[in-house]
Amino acid sequence: MDFKDYYATLGVAKTASEKEIKQAFRKLARKYHPDVNPGDKSAEAKFKEINEGNEVLGDPEKRKKYDELGANWRMYEQGGAGPQQGGAWNVNFGGGGPGGFRTMTEEEMQDMFGNADPFSDFFHTFFGGSMGSTDEEPRSRRGRTARTSRQGRDVEQELSLSLEDTYHGATRRLSIKHDGHARTVDVRIPSGVGDGSRVRVAGEGEMGGGGAPSGDLYLRIRQLPHSRFERRGRDLYTKVPVMLTTAVLGGEADAHTLDGKTLRLKIPAGTQNGQVFRLKGHGMPVVGKPGETGDLYATVDVELPRTLTGEQRAHFEALQKLEKGEKNSAA
Repeated sequence: MDFKDYYATLGVAKTASEKEIKQAFRKLARKYHPDVNPGDKSAEAKFKEINEGNEVLGDPEKRKKYDELGANWRMYEQGGAGPQQGGAWNVNFGGGGPGGFRTMTEEEMQDMFGNADPFSDFFHTFFGGSMGSTDEEPRSRRGRTARTSRQGRDVEQELSLSLEDTYHGATRRLSIKHDGHARTVDVRIPSGVGDGSRVRVAGEGEMGGGGAPSGDLYLRIRQLPHSRFERRGRDLYTKVPVMLTTAVLGGEADAHTLDGKTLRLKIPAGTQNGQVFRLKGHGMPVVGKPGETGDLYATVDVELPRTLTGEQRAHFEALQKLEKGEKNSAA
């Protein structure tokens, strides 16, 4: 295990003030940040080194301990000087504190570099945590189990469903590919889910590291448009064609439901085009509430004849004369 000269890493003197250390770190972090150097392994390694250096020199207690080590650091190691506390990583992201300086969480660093340990053996020996270690583990490895064991990240993907699928519920067989592994899983979609809803599939996200559990898969539902029904929350809307004579004289019309039933809708005499009738309990089911459903709203769509037979025309002309006569009488 090599001694780490953190002052040289950050390019500052041993007498540097806290402000000077912070400034040096910011400058180097901007230069070697992975976002600025995508795919550059040497820049990635340098970034980890300056974070480690700043973690020690930027913390008064760690810096004091580090300065006390000096050339006698091997004596501390052999004497069994125990680690004091786990580290956090600091990096400039342009926000989160004065001058854009903030502390990165362990999860953020793992998201950036994966499960690779971003700290050196030297750091683990003198500053790393010992959680999860055993007496048989080398001191320089203690604390890594906890650091590299992390739950897998959740994954979200879109799933398109027809209105019938969201009404009845559906089962979909999905091919899931994460971490270089492919697997097939059958997912049950509950009835009543709506556009934009998320269905959780436990344990089907990215694999965890170090034996930790996998994340979850979230299916974001996109409901496809329907030719005859419009959904608004738990309610459905549809149009019911009504003959002109039925709208004028009254009668019945067929109203179809999404589950394939045909209801007889009573049309009162003088029903106007666009009038809406409520059919209670024939809307969408409610997720998690068996037996509870929305309503179906049927809008009257009066159908006017496009062509007329001679007899029909004669009747309409007679009706027209009657209407004109009534108007003249009223005048």
